[in-house]
Amino acid sequence: MPDTMSPEAAQAVMPALREAVHEAASLALPHFRPGAQTRARIWSKAGGSPVTEADVAVDAFLKVRLSQIVPAAAWLSEETRDDPVRLKADLVWIVDPIDGTRAFLSGHPDWSIAVGLLAGGEPLVGIVHAPASGHFYEAVAGFGATRDAAPIRVSDRATLPAARVTGPKPMIERLARGLAREGVEPDFVRVDRVPSLALRVARVAEGSIDVGLVSSDARDWDLAAADLILREAGGSVCDLAGRRTIYNRENPVHGELVAVPEGLLAPAIAALTA
Repeated sequence: MPDTMSPEAAQAVMPALREAVHEAASLALPHFRPGAQTRARIWSKAGGSPVTEADVAVDAFLKVRLSQIVPAAAWLSEETRDDPVRLKADLVWIVDPIDGTRAFLSGHPDWSIAVGLLAGGEPLVGIVHAPASGHFYEAVAGFGATRDAAPIRVSDRATLPAARVTGPKPMIERLARGLAREGVEPDFVRVDRVPSLALRVARVAEGSIDVGLVSSDARDWDLAAADLILREAGGSVCDLAGRRTIYNRENPVHGELVAVPEGLLAPAIAALTA
């Protein structure tokens, strides 16, 4: 397989990718106990964030399987030591084996498996699978976005008052203060924070959330797959200057971001930076 890929070629390998992600989920689900603490082994990584044996098993499985599907692609994931070869690669897998590990280990259903493929630094394929609910979001650049094989689209809301908003409380409060300075009552519908960042963005893509706020320190693997799904559904993940997220940099860490339909991007940024 060549070291680059067209959207048409990506679309052709989607059946194999779906199968791989579903198989990965079958490795994680036996360790998930809805509403109860997992019995999986748990370790603390540098910095104190948890990792379970399910994270490690899913990561190892996907590294092998995805490398078979697109052998030319480099690799970046949360649970694998970073290899700088990815910086010179045209194709790069960006994977979070379990996004929302704390939710997974505590029995909360909002965790996901996120798989993205970059081509030339831009998201080409995005898959976000929420095994606890069974929902499967996917997109290929130029082919639209789906949830469980049905097309999805962002909400058509064009104003922030009464918008359904989720994310870190300090950012929601800043958003509200920004509107108040303009003499506007925010009157947000506050949606419970979605522990999986990939799933949070995917829910903006499906239109069940209007504004998804992202605090600083998110990584490529949290965002790349869901970002493409959102782009294909009519929105984007942007920084507070309105710039789309850039992936596969030497340091794959991001500042504050907003995930919104295109119609809400300008008002959301204006309120957050007021």
